[in-house]
Formats: sequence, structure tokens, C-alpha cells
Amino acid sequence: MPNSYTDQYSAFSSAASFAASAEEDSRSRVSSERRPLPATLICFSHLRWSFVYQRPQHLLSRMARHTRVHFFEEPRLTDRADAWLDVRTTDEGICIITPCLPAGGTVERDEERQRSLLDAYLGGMDPRELGLWYYSPMMYAFTAHLRASLVVYDCMDELSAFRMAPPQLAQREDDLMRRADVVFTGGQSLYESKRRLHANIHAFPSSVDVRHFEKACSALSEPADQAHIPRPRLGFCGVVDERFDAGLIRSLSLARPDWQFVIVGPTVKIDPADLPRASNIHYLGQKLYDELPRYLGGWDVALMPFALNEATRFISPTKTPEYLAAGRPVVSTAIADVVHRYGDTGVVRIARSTREFERQIEAALVDASDRPAFISRVKPVLAGMSWDATCDAMLSEIEKCVR
Repeated sequence: MPNSYTDQYSAFSSAASFAASAEEDSRSRVSSERRPLPATLICFSHLRWSFVYQRPQHLLSRMARHTRVHFFEEPRLTDRADAWLDVRTTDEGICIITPCLPAGGTVERDEERQRSLLDAYLGGMDPRELGLWYYSPMMYAFTAHLRASLVVYDCMDELSAFRMAPPQLAQREDDLMRRADVVFTGGQSLYESKRRLHANIHAFPSSVDVRHFEKACSALSEPADQAHIPRPRLGFCGVVDERFDAGLIRSLSLARPDWQFVIVGPTVKIDPADLPRASNIHYLGQKLYDELPRYLGGWDVALMPFALNEATRFISPTKTPEYLAAGRPVVSTAIADVVHRYGDTGVVRIARSTREFERQIEAALVDASDRPAFISRVKPVLAGMSWDATCDAMLSEIEKCVR
């Protein structure tokens, strides 16, 4: 753990060398015709790298094949009086930077500390060698002064609609939008809501690593905490927060005690005591990304029981194509992007009431009874869809912006 600016800069240089080597060895390097990204790309994220493996991790691990990627995540509060950066490097060569701040500081003081730590970390880097990638508009407050050859805003969610969103978030996003060279959105509905706010904005809906999730179609050993659960199993995998329709699961579990509801993922921003409890509801907690195919492989049907509220108005769930790649029929509430992209495919069933959700699960269980036939229907739906393709398309847009 670096405790001085010298250590921080050394960690930066070491990570840069590691990433440079990884880039040389990568099988997916930028072609010789492609104009390179800035030599260093720093991502500012409200999500921790070690949290749920999702859009930022998928994209940035691929960007790391082409440039040195540094991931500056939300602060960790400590009981120490000083502030420092905890720096580590992932297997992909991505440098994870966690600011460690004294607890009890004001927003302004915490931003001031992060600005000082970041400036020392960069050590006067040439702006022509620096690119900035944002998931968190809030972090623009202590990074707006940075000069860079590229500024990207990948707007994966409408964060201002989430529970406990900072009151300054909307203004910070406006400021970031004015600065950004290019803006990406995590789905079509989010694109429609933002398209008039920037002249260079593009929709890149959630994608999928098919190879990873299709492992669920093979005979995998059951995880110990799921093996004892009877069938049929109806599974949800994701963050359990204000977007999760706990009332829907409660009603379904009461209506169908013969069905087993398996919930995989962390609970955040809501009291676990408020979640429905029953003998046929099983909360298995957060799992590693590598473990997910084993869990999905033991489900009969995959669920997306999202509440229809402000927090879900613009979401484009990554789990939709992941479930499908795993060969699981999907039942979802009427999330706009899911209806738009998958509503007519026949492999994702949409429900607009609790009773309809129950009926659609019944139909999906029939789909699951002939898995090979279902998988054959899924393949054309996922054809051409991959995080590699999404990353490549993003790079094509970014190339036009690098100064």
C-alpha cells in the first residue's frame, strides 16, 4: 500500500510497464491501421472494480489490450488522519486506485484530498498522453482541471434516479457533458433521453461474453449451496437494490410454493430485513463472475423481476443476454430496453402483472423442457453480440476524437 507520493508514482510507473507488456502480448491488439488511444487511460468510477463484474470491467479489460488503463474508484474511509492511495494491479494489467480518506470529512474536503492525491499520482503527465474515461459524473468535480487529449463519458445508468443520489449529480453531469469528446449510453432508452445533450453520442447496449456463459449448457458440478434446492428453480442473478421487485417475488413464492426462487447477488442500499422470506426463497449472496455459469446451469428459468420505477426507467440489463447465452429461458417485467430489444424474439417473455409473470414462468418451464430446441432459438438472437464487438465499435468512435 503506497503511503507517499513517491510510492504512488512508482506504482504508476510499474503498472504502466506491466500494461505495456500485456499490450504487446495481447492477441487482440489494435490493427496497424487504427490510430492508437492515448498512452494512458484513467477511468473514474462510482463502482469498485471488485464489485459485481459488469460493463466497466468488460470494456476496460478489453481497452487494456490497447493502452495503459488505470481505474480510480470511489473512496474508502479510514480511521487514519492522513489520506493516501491504495494501488494494485489486476491480472489484466489494470491499475486499481482506491483513495483512502479520513472518515468524517466534508464533500468539499474529500474532493480536495482526491484532487491532490491524483495530481501527485500523475506527476505532471503530458496531456497528449492522457485520456479520461468517466462512469461517475461526481468525480468530475476534482478532475475538471486535468488537461487530456480525450474525454469519454460512458453513461451506463441514469444515476440521478437512484436511491441516495447526491444532489449535485445532475449539475456535475451537465458539466461533464460539455467537456466530453464523445458520450456512450448503456442502452437505447438512455440514449433517447440524452441525445439532445451532446452532438457526439452513441448507444451501446449491454453485451455478453457468450463463451463464458454458454458453459452453463454443459454438465457442470452443482455449487454446494444450491445443490440441495429442489426443482423447478427460478433464478435471479444481480444486485438486489431498489430496482428489485421484492413484492413480486413475495407474491410468486406464496402463489407457487412448489417453485424455488434462487437469488444470487449482493444486497445494497436496502435493508435485508425488508426482503421476502419463505422456505422456497433462497438468498445465496454474491458470487464471483467465474462461478456464475455453475449457478445458472442449475436453473430451469432465469428471472428479471425489476420494479418499474425511476431507477429502472432507462436500464439495459446485462443479465438478459447472459441468461440467454447460458441457455435459460427468461421472464422479465416490462423494462423498456428489454421489451424493445427482446420482446419479439420468443426467448424472453414479458410480464406486466404478477399473474402474468406467473403464467409466463409456466410457459418458460415448457421451453426449458427441451433445452436443445431453446438454445437453437437463442443463437440467432445473440448472433454478432459480444463485448469484443462493442469495444471495437467504441474504439472506432474514440479514434475520431483523439487530438
